[in-house]
Amino acid sequence: MEHYYQPEIECASREEIVAIQNERLLRQVQHVWNDVPYYRKKMEDAGVTPDDIKSIDDLHKLPFLSKDDLRESYPYGMLGVPMQEAIRIQSTSGTTGKRVVAFYNQHDIDLWEDCCARAIMAAGGTNEDVCQVSYGYGLFTGGPGLNGGSHRVGCLTIPTSSGNTDRQIMFIRDLNATILCCTPSYAAYIGECMQEMGLGPDDIPLKAGIFGAEAWSEEMRQDIQKTLGIKAYDIYGLTELSGPGVSFECSAQKGMHVNEDHFIAEIVDPETGEVLPEGSIGELVFTAIDKEAFPMIRYRTHDICSLTREKCSCGRTHVRMTRLMGRSDDMLIIRGVNVFPSQIETVLLNYGYPANYQIIVDRVGTTDSFEVRVEMTPEMFTDNLGEITERQKELVKGLNSMLGLTAVVTLVAPKTIERSEGKAVRVIDRRKFF
Repeated sequence: MEHYYQPEIECASREEIVAIQNERLLRQVQHVWNDVPYYRKKMEDAGVTPDDIKSIDDLHKLPFLSKDDLRESYPYGMLGVPMQEAIRIQSTSGTTGKRVVAFYNQHDIDLWEDCCARAIMAAGGTNEDVCQVSYGYGLFTGGPGLNGGSHRVGCLTIPTSSGNTDRQIMFIRDLNATILCCTPSYAAYIGECMQEMGLGPDDIPLKAGIFGAEAWSEEMRQDIQKTLGIKAYDIYGLTELSGPGVSFECSAQKGMHVNEDHFIAEIVDPETGEVLPEGSIGELVFTAIDKEAFPMIRYRTHDICSLTREKCSCGRTHVRMTRLMGRSDDMLIIRGVNVFPSQIETVLLNYGYPANYQIIVDRVGTTDSFEVRVEMTPEMFTDNLGEITERQKELVKGLNSMLGLTAVVTLVAPKTIERSEGKAVRVIDRRKFF
């Protein structure tokens, strides 16, 4: 049976959603015009005033916000409420050392926790569940967001944060945790550690996992589901838009429903900024229509995906975004070919390798060198060089057919690629572009 946290909104008709969006967008545009001088100037430079925005059909007239704007306006330039009303910040690393600092008033925290509660219930969570939150706490939004969502649903919440994997497994078993929230790469690592302890899916009570904060492939999902014996759900968010819970997967596992009563999603051409027709693949842009302390309008995420309004079997009516296909900025261009780390991950998992790999790109003379270092599983690990050479050749072929590029593949011993409790470091690009 499908569980909803706020069924009247999650299953609202398109007309009802559009009515909410129109009302909230108009109010938000007036709010930034009055209260955020930085964005007002951007509107003035673009020749737009609040009177030009009559409905969501006029959204495209408003100027974009980017990470550069957040860097320029750091720290208080995008604050939309008086300081004494703001009660919290969360923060994420920016593009060049200056951090992105996002502000919240109580209203913003309430709506964020509602969004995370929707995600937990979409993963089957109820007040009878025990939810272990193994995302980082502190400035990172993962821990605080799902912690708050778990409280809203009424789950017993275990705020383990990330790391100390033995203790994570102990709590899962001793406290009967049924839902695990963490990054996909950390979930895979917990599974690996369990196997080393001789534990299988039947030895743990988990039934669902909510995994986000990094792009992951369908193959990695299947892998985690098998190792942990759970159903693995994707969740998406950005600190700039509050954090996880901007969109989330339902039981259909066919894309993430965007919480459209709070966020309007657009897909634009990453080069021109032109809004693309529905179903097109492009860069995701979000407008937070009712966040007060940090009101992001047309924020460019750099995430590449597409949107669909096809009817979903779960009964939710909000638009779905596909899983991320990469980023318009971490997309690697190697010898003129666009390469996304997720494509490489797909090949590795198809050949039975764990998702522990590193892509190392360098420039030798005028040519790009392209190496993929891949960890072997303990079963594969051998000192038979002939066997390793054969395996490397097989992967070179597999990668070539996926990417149209020849990579140097280096197989390494299990556990030799550094583990991360947060986002895995997949790409080392040593080329000097700047």
